[in-house]
Amino acid sequence: MKLSADTLGDLHPEIARPAYDRSKVTAGILHVGLGNFHRAHQAVYLDDLLAKGGAPDWGILGAGVMPADTTMREGLKEQDCLYTVLEQDASGDAGRIIGVMTDFAPVSANHAGILRAMENPAIRIVSLTVTEGGYFVSAETGGFNPDHPAILADIANPDAPGTIFGAIVAGLRARRAAGQVPFTVMSCDNVPHNGDVCRAAVLGIAAGQDTELAAWIGENVAFPNGMVDRITPATTEARVTHLRETFGIEDARPVFCEPFRQWVLEDKFTAGRPALEEVGVQFVPDVTPYEHMKIRILNGGHAMIAYAGALLGLTYAHDAMAHELVRGFLEKVETEEVIPIVPPVPDTSLTEYFKLIEARFSNPRVEDTLARLCHDGSNRQPKFIVPSAADCLAAGRSVDGLALASALWCRYCFGTGELHEEIPENDPAWDRLVETSKEARNRPEAWLEMSDIYGEVGQSPIFREAFARALNSLWVNGTEATLKTYLDGALS
Repeated sequence: MKLSADTLGDLHPEIARPAYDRSKVTAGILHVGLGNFHRAHQAVYLDDLLAKGGAPDWGILGAGVMPADTTMREGLKEQDCLYTVLEQDASGDAGRIIGVMTDFAPVSANHAGILRAMENPAIRIVSLTVTEGGYFVSAETGGFNPDHPAILADIANPDAPGTIFGAIVAGLRARRAAGQVPFTVMSCDNVPHNGDVCRAAVLGIAAGQDTELAAWIGENVAFPNGMVDRITPATTEARVTHLRETFGIEDARPVFCEPFRQWVLEDKFTAGRPALEEVGVQFVPDVTPYEHMKIRILNGGHAMIAYAGALLGLTYAHDAMAHELVRGFLEKVETEEVIPIVPPVPDTSLTEYFKLIEARFSNPRVEDTLARLCHDGSNRQPKFIVPSAADCLAAGRSVDGLALASALWCRYCFGTGELHEEIPENDPAWDRLVETSKEARNRPEAWLEMSDIYGEVGQSPIFREAFARALNSLWVNGTEATLKTYLDGALS
């Protein structure tokens, strides 16, 4: 049965429907980037709130900035902006239809639909999931990169923004000119201090265009930091078939995910917010401890198992967790190098948190591919692995495991596996990574000389030595033997 507003009443009885009148829901949030994660996370929380009788003026207007978003829009519009979320674990499936999206703005290169929406005073929050690499952050400085060509183009063309941050500046300029209250800008990406990073991008463009506008934004617009978490793998044809054959639903844009979800958010909003605390969102004065915990332990952990598992020929995260050496590698690096340098988190045991992470990684129903976890390492490693190495170096702690994690990434980026199989392109900077990996085979420090990724860590003699040892072992002995050597304590 094709999913639509007309067929909601005829769906499989085990699929939950929106428990509210969708005709009364209006958009108060413009969300840019309607990938699987947003639709399994932020949208689900808002759907829960509406089901509890929460204010119906906090619906979501979807928006996209990439060419592929046109297809996304068409698929969702054809089914009245409804879609299925199927939570999966060893106990089975729990399905629901999410109805909080009111519409999907037209997709265009000049962001005309987004700009129109931002001018509407009913839109009080503009939220984003534009991936870790979409914030124009320099790994060398750790701050906003004002010299990026896309940023320079937006500064020079304020009425024709090319980036979403240029569009946000244009939207805020219009709100200021109209004497309207500005909207909150809320990042929902896995980026350390995501609100601060987003603020730097917006203010960087605004300052280049109009210093008075930049000052107004700085004084009047909130950019709350937040920590978001839910494992949401890619939607495959096999998953779509499972939904159709098990529940009889024909859905162009279903989402599959684990049951667990978490959202920790600063309570800083310009023009009000939905009462998300009623549906499990944690509002805290400082997100930093939660952010460190999640990015270092979970996202860093994903990187640890991903490249090791991929080089061993494994396919899924749960396969990697079932492999004695990969799981042992994860446990040793986390317990000896990562967890000891993660600051305390209120009312949280980091040891118990790591046990939860191990269980989540091991969920066989999620079928999270290692290829997805390996993707975009050039943007993820500087955020998930390198900062832990920097903190260990500063504390005089071992970095052998984190250096091995980097060496595994380098070996993966060679583009050919240990059985001479091709490793498909898996990074926006793939050509550069392959070329540098080939150079690093004989001169390991070449990999660490990518200063935009490694910064000062790449200059550390201690890290360089540990990295060279690990990479040379991978080339001479292979992944399996290297992991065993590390676990035996003989790689130092």
